Amino acid sequence: MSEVETYNSVTETPDTKATLEQLERIYSRYRFALGFCKGKDVLEVACGAGQGLGYISRNAKTVVGGDVDEKILDFARKTYIENKNIEIHKIDAQDLPFENENFDVVILYEAIYYLLSPDKFIKEALRVLRKQGTLIICTVNREWPDFNPSPYSYKYFSVLELSSMLKDNGFVDVVLYGGSRVSAEGLRSKITSFLKRTAVCLNLMPKTMKGKQFLKRMFFGKLYPMPSEIQEGMSTYEEPVRLPLDVQSSIYKIIYAVAYKK
Repeated sequence: MSEVETYNSVTETPDTKATLEQLERIYSRYRFALGFCKGKDVLEVACGAGQGLGYISRNAKTVVGGDVDEKILDFARKTYIENKNIEIHKIDAQDLPFENENFDVVILYEAIYYLLSPDKFIKEALRVLRKQGTLIICTVNREWPDFNPSPYSYKYFSVLELSSMLKDNGFVDVVLYGGSRVSAEGLRSKITSFLKRTAVCLNLMPKTMKGKQFLKRMFFGKLYPMPSEIQEGMSTYEEPVRLPLDVQSSIYKIIYAVAYKK
């Protein structure tokens, strides 16, 4: 399987189904970003099927979405074929094909762990951002007890590592947030958590997004279509909580990093 085919198999696309929690997470990611994008020129790197591009474009001045996988980008192109405010390109996150200081905001969601050289991406993001520009990264928290790494990932970062990497590569101010707080442990949650951890330990977790749908139906019940475009209010929004940069946290499933260019 090629690298591009690998990404295709683990990306949330409109031809897959999702749990209510998945839908809440994807909505919350873009709802969080919305406040940084009003009137701005925005680039989303590794945009996948582009579910968030249209949602962001309602507040932004312009939106550019890019991904390494042309097949996945076809979903976005079909969704936004008539939207003149959105451009879609095939791009390499570690070698962005844009001029210096071309954007106000750069977004990278659930993809930094797939990059062989994430520091190269951060330097590229710094280069294409204008002064006082903002980089927003979202990633799974590897300190979460039920953390399940993608079989195709290179490295997941802790709060400390993510903050240090951003500062070491030129960003002067970094703020970290926790999202999707781990809920109180009821009996069903405990059983589901135990089964998931067991499957991870025994290497029984499916490697593809579609392959995981069977287990999701078993553990969570009904699955729902993944939308082609995020809509306002499609799910509840849990506002991320600011985290200290020097303390690890296991009570949040998601980590957001917001880094500012001088």
